[in-house]
Amino acid sequence: MAFEKLRGRRIQAGELAVVVGAGRSGLAAVRLLLREGARVRLLDSNPEALKTENVAALREQGVELLGGEHKPKYFEGAVFVIPSPGMPVAALDEYLGAGAPEIVGEMELAWRCLANEPVLAVTGTSGKTTTVSLAAAMLKAQGYTVFLGGNIGVPLSEYVLSGDKADVLALEISSFQLQACSTFCPRVGVLLNITPNHQDYHKDMREYVGAKFRLFRCQDEDDLAVFGADMKAMVRQFSLKAKQVYADKTDRFTESRLLGAHNKGNQEAAWLACRFLGVSEVNAARAVAEFDPLPHRLEIVRDTKGILYVNDSKCTTVDSLRVALEAFDRPVRLLCGGKFKGGDLAGLRDLIGERVAEVALFGASREIFENAWQNTIPITWSAALEPAVRHLAARADEGDVVLLAPATSSFDLYAGYVERGNDFKRIVEALS
Repeated sequence: MAFEKLRGRRIQAGELAVVVGAGRSGLAAVRLLLREGARVRLLDSNPEALKTENVAALREQGVELLGGEHKPKYFEGAVFVIPSPGMPVAALDEYLGAGAPEIVGEMELAWRCLANEPVLAVTGTSGKTTTVSLAAAMLKAQGYTVFLGGNIGVPLSEYVLSGDKADVLALEISSFQLQACSTFCPRVGVLLNITPNHQDYHKDMREYVGAKFRLFRCQDEDDLAVFGADMKAMVRQFSLKAKQVYADKTDRFTESRLLGAHNKGNQEAAWLACRFLGVSEVNAARAVAEFDPLPHRLEIVRDTKGILYVNDSKCTTVDSLRVALEAFDRPVRLLCGGKFKGGDLAGLRDLIGERVAEVALFGASREIFENAWQNTIPITWSAALEPAVRHLAARADEGDVVLLAPATSSFDLYAGYVERGNDFKRIVEALS
């Protein structure tokens, strides 16, 4: 199953590439560039990141390692600049002068080195990981060999370096990555939804929306674009060449362990994408029935004394909180708090009043939540997660849900949403 696509130029032997950021995707890009014969300069604003054993060993392979504040001279002579996925492309402007090098994301770099494997790529504000994982499961149920990666787990460069040959590449891709893609072209592109997010990264919503729609910019009439059912008005603002279909929240797959109406839409989006690549509905249904909910996404942790404890630590936006609350038809005792990324919390007042018995805030952004929901619901605050969980557990009644759905990033108290979710599970398991 091979599909020819136009790709940007590959770096030539002896040309200089500057990689910004010594994270997993950055290091994968470095190794791929070395394989291509490039000269490589690796920058990281944190000098300690360049002192780890695996990074320091790159010096022996000819990689120039430069830590600390970035300087324009570090980019002189470069043909490619590969920014960290978390670095806004616009942030490079102050370092790049006339005759600036091409900015090439790690995903774009790897894309240019692929053979002709078809790509199924999923983006959106929420639901990306569940949907792309479901798609991978459907493809495997059909008998295809599948690489699952990108923004989820394994960088695409690592797949290229492995020498493996999959029938289909199922990739999650973020707005950060898409901003640094110019010729990346999936055979099937999926955009689930767009709601306010990453307003601490993108300069405005227009830029954020534009980044998401870059997924379709290189597609043609032979490709497929799959959208969430609520995307029709936004899609009309763009001129797209690919065939377009919309994923309604249907009851097509009756055997599923995924909670919430939104996951019906995610299942349908995965199915529409995989049907285009030859997957039968029978095999898709089997994959859905066997699919385990992913950790930290409406994950049931414990059901004790009639009280259900649910971990939705991946809920990092206001819209994700709305989706989480709509997944339950029983009273919710809600845990929120962390580094707020923006969004209309006040717009949830009616839903909070209808579904939530009590809110326990923890960590940062206390004032933001209190100002949005005051006089709507009882609200308490704790400096850390554990006392907030114990407070709700003590007050919960049979039939209640104690739900961790923070609507924020976790970087006030934790290294990431996984660490936050694992801490919640530890606390819940320790309850008497």
